Amino acid sequence: MNSVGTIAVAETASGKSHRDENFPVASFLIAPERRPPILAFYNFVRAADDIADHPDLSPGDKLALLDRLESALLQTGPDEPVARALREVLDIQGLSPRHALDLLTAFRQDVGTLRYENWNDLIDYCRYSAMPVGRFVLDAHGESPATTWGANDALCAALQIINHLQDCGRDYREIDRVYLPLDCLEAHGARVEMLGEERAPPPLRAAIAELAGKTRLLLAQSSEFADEIQDIRLAMEVGAIQRLAETLTARLRVADPLCEKVHVNKTQFALIGAGGAAATLLRRWFRPAKSGLDQ
Repeated sequence: MNSVGTIAVAETASGKSHRDENFPVASFLIAPERRPPILAFYNFVRAADDIADHPDLSPGDKLALLDRLESALLQTGPDEPVARALREVLDIQGLSPRHALDLLTAFRQDVGTLRYENWNDLIDYCRYSAMPVGRFVLDAHGESPATTWGANDALCAALQIINHLQDCGRDYREIDRVYLPLDCLEAHGARVEMLGEERAPPPLRAAIAELAGKTRLLLAQSSEFADEIQDIRLAMEVGAIQRLAETLTARLRVADPLCEKVHVNKTQFALIGAGGAAATLLRRWFRPAKSGLDQ
């Protein structure tokens, strides 16, 4: 591949889009006028993620490209279309780049950190890799940080860890990155190398089940998140995401992600998400004082 100085950020793209994600991103539930900012943010984050996970770039090249994205976003360096698109949206909406910058911190960490010692280290990573995503969506909808960020952070951390658990074998084999905390593996007698096997040995299964249990506790903290959101369409999307996350977490407590498909198929995705959205709407009708009707 060419010197990083001549590589455009677009050249590192994986080809994935928001439709390939495990959870809804700016689905039809979101009001049409709210989708462009969310998609501009997603495309920026997707570009940074593709850089951090690129198999052919050196760590130095990855960091240089992530720096280039940041400087383009802040208009302190050469232009990058994906950064310009987000910057224009931020300007129009009067939003801060802080959440995008936090995510760049996480992707830089991905370049240099391949192991996590304990659960607290993993949650600290989620503060930069996951929580800012939901915070941006809430900001774009004008929601109150005081009433929504706490539950948002719990849900976003749970979504991130669900992805880590689902993809633990692939992450290890393809990029030698292990998000499963080392102390949890050790406590169950599991070794990192087990992630490269065709089937997870019992010690690894036990570690994954424990981490899924901790993720379930995060989802308990976010269980009323949708009811605290003023925008009813966003509330329904969050309700759908919460229900999907609960379903996947339950699967991870008993499934072997090295050899079993944990992801739901498109039909299941639609049905489970619809159930979560509908439940949120019903609660909105029957508990208006708690859910906070749109003004």
